[in-house]
Amino acid sequence: MLNSTYKNNFITGFCQANSPPHVFLSKTRTGGASLFYTRPTSSFSLPYSQDFLPITCKSRYNNVMDKSLPKLTRKDPLRLYMERRGQMVTDATIFASEAIKLEPDAVRQLCDAASLPPAKKVLATADIHVGFGIPIGAVLGFDNAIMPAAVGYDINCGMRLLSTPFSKGDIDTDNIAASIARDIPLGEGKTNLPLDKTSLEAVINQGVGSVPALEQRTNHRVWEAFDTDEFAEDIKRIEENGQMPGDPAAVPNAAIQKSANQLGTLGGGNHFIEIQYVQEIFDQDLAEIFGLFENQIVVMIHSGSRRFGYEVADEYMNIAAQRPEMAERRKMLSYLSTDTNAGKNYIAAMAAAANFAFTNRHIMALLVRRCFNRMFGPTPLKLVYDVAHNMAKLETHQENRLWVHRKGATRAFGPKRMAGTEFAQTGQPIITPGSMGTASFLLVGTGYADESLCSVNHGAGRVMSRTAALGKRRRGRIVTPALISDEQFKRSMGSIKLITSDKRRIKEEAPDAYKDIDEVVRIVIECGWAKAVARMVPLAVLKG
Repeated sequence: MLNSTYKNNFITGFCQANSPPHVFLSKTRTGGASLFYTRPTSSFSLPYSQDFLPITCKSRYNNVMDKSLPKLTRKDPLRLYMERRGQMVTDATIFASEAIKLEPDAVRQLCDAASLPPAKKVLATADIHVGFGIPIGAVLGFDNAIMPAAVGYDINCGMRLLSTPFSKGDIDTDNIAASIARDIPLGEGKTNLPLDKTSLEAVINQGVGSVPALEQRTNHRVWEAFDTDEFAEDIKRIEENGQMPGDPAAVPNAAIQKSANQLGTLGGGNHFIEIQYVQEIFDQDLAEIFGLFENQIVVMIHSGSRRFGYEVADEYMNIAAQRPEMAERRKMLSYLSTDTNAGKNYIAAMAAAANFAFTNRHIMALLVRRCFNRMFGPTPLKLVYDVAHNMAKLETHQENRLWVHRKGATRAFGPKRMAGTEFAQTGQPIITPGSMGTASFLLVGTGYADESLCSVNHGAGRVMSRTAALGKRRRGRIVTPALISDEQFKRSMGSIKLITSDKRRIKEEAPDAYKDIDEVVRIVIECGWAKAVARMVPLAVLKG
């Protein structure tokens, strides 16, 4: 049976003979077994010294409990293996150490993903946590199929890192943060750079490549920072050069109507702009190539496709669920054959949303440059890299052509796969944020990540839900106490300047609501997938 300890709303379990009152095994009507916890946000971890933990494999599309329980087996200190059983069509691997707590529901969602007929490869990185149908942190390799829910609602949510010539203490980062907040709207439902139909179609078709034309067609303060030579250098340092083959005809009308004025806005949730300093350099040679040095001020931007991506995702999840062959599946687990018109249209619409996201981050980066220029005169803020997550791409892995879905995961190509780019010698840069108040990392792909389909985690990953962190109130009365107190949140932020559009809900993004980023990154490095370049910590944080 499962022996557990109960602490801070988590259950850390391992296989032993006794079972305390916090957790017990119960037989189901179908003869299977299910784990029941005293609180719904429970988590568990598996020490290397133990064998396995049974996970209930519940079908999300026919509501029948599978009698065959998959075993989550620890193969080594970094890898947990879920054996193929029951409805599963492939096995699955979770790359997590003993220190990483896992949500049972997230593991069950990964089991659901491994039960989908097109699945050829299923895995999850250490930041795995519950998502819509498919867990965040999942990487799925599909044969001839594309799955909107395995990409997610915020298509091409991604990271951008800008270097500055300044060192910590040279400039007032609080003032810079306040200036950026005046130029870049924070939070949901905000607008900034307005686009007419022709301009929006240019963004859909060309991504960041449309920016010079936008500069000619629109009148906005952002263009004060536009420089043709700088733009030519920037575009070399964006994944896919900031452009994928999008098609306006495949984009839902709602995406066009609701996002035409949203370029240059941050959004809410876990999106952020941080002014950081380089706390530690791990590889001096690589750091010099990327223009980084110790104590240097850098700016990190995390945002995505805004309402555009949401509407694309929602429309095509509904289309997939309505296909006759998906009759037994719910919206969250439906997929499309890439040979069908619907599948081809989703791929084109997803690419259009990716182009919108690339352009959105580029416009925000220009606004950041504008703030620096206005405060300090002409200031070179060089783009280190812009990397996407929440994407699906057709790639070759070990001679197999697969649609690789990275939901809350990011590409991590080594030098060979980056041939013909600026990073053919270094490998692809990987920008891995923690949470506000904790560190972020710059890594590079090594080329030795076949087991993860050349993928790594996109961040730290949550350890508690937003509701658990914030608590729940009804008519001014506390229904569920917050697991993170105001004092605990304040202490975790220390001296970091925080600017937010929603002070009431900001605790949802508290550092204590996330996993230990240092441990998550250590797993990536120990697996051999990436090499660490630099560690950055925030001085000022802007949140939606």
